[in-house]
Amino acid sequence: MNYHSALLLLFGGLGAIYFVFILFFELRKKRFLHDVEALPFSEQYEAILKRIPHYQKLSSTDQHQIQRTILRFIYTKEFIGVYMEVTEEMKLVIAFYASLLLVHKGPHSCYDNLKTIIIYPHPVITKEVKSYGGIYSKEQFILAGQSSNDTVVITWHQAKSEAYHMRHTNVMIHEFAHEIDFMDGEIDGVPPIEKSKYDGWVHTLNKEFNALSKISNKNRDWGKYKLLGSYAATNEAEFFAVVTERFFESPLSLKKHFPELYDEFMDFYQIDTVKIFG
Repeated sequence: MNYHSALLLLFGGLGAIYFVFILFFELRKKRFLHDVEALPFSEQYEAILKRIPHYQKLSSTDQHQIQRTILRFIYTKEFIGVYMEVTEEMKLVIAFYASLLLVHKGPHSCYDNLKTIIIYPHPVITKEVKSYGGIYSKEQFILAGQSSNDTVVITWHQAKSEAYHMRHTNVMIHEFAHEIDFMDGEIDGVPPIEKSKYDGWVHTLNKEFNALSKISNKNRDWGKYKLLGSYAATNEAEFFAVVTERFFESPLSLKKHFPELYDEFMDFYQIDTVKIFG
């Protein structure tokens, strides 16, 4: 056997080992998820869910579907508490709002790239370096939540206050909207959508984002754009996350003032939130 034949044999053997390893891993993952699917949904979990207005208004079919997704979420993500112990209520509430966004997106949609949920008891003051015309300065801001690649940060004090009452804002919906935005590899306000719907989505969102940005810069004559607020004008990604909040929390107001936006989000999330939550 010459050198080249031996080299080919070596690489072929390594490739076969790698293929067997990947196959074993995938089979093991499927078996694990199958076992999770078979788990009963506890009475403790059910009691907590019944306190959440969004859950109460879902159909029995959607309630069952979201229970399955919640279990999949809880058993495939790592929950880490900072200066606090993670409770079952925390895991369930966070998993519910993550699952709510995907309730009509398919039974196996569960943020596959997301690995870790970090929970703080209260909002955290963080520092960020910003540049203004070449002049750098350190600024402090309050962090209530954050999404970054495979990790989501949630502050429980705010999350809990928003979980059991429908408001304009919801930190969990906001951060998981960012995760959905990132599912196509970019966090740019354009989530994974069909190519045929891309132009319509971009046209509608850019039109409203640009209008909001102009009003936010002037900080006057807000009119209907007060519903979205100045934070939505930060960039296209934040605009998408804020509108997602309004879509699930204030659907009647969103549809009244921004019908085109509402229709785009209804088509993407495959749920008529006015009909269910309005």
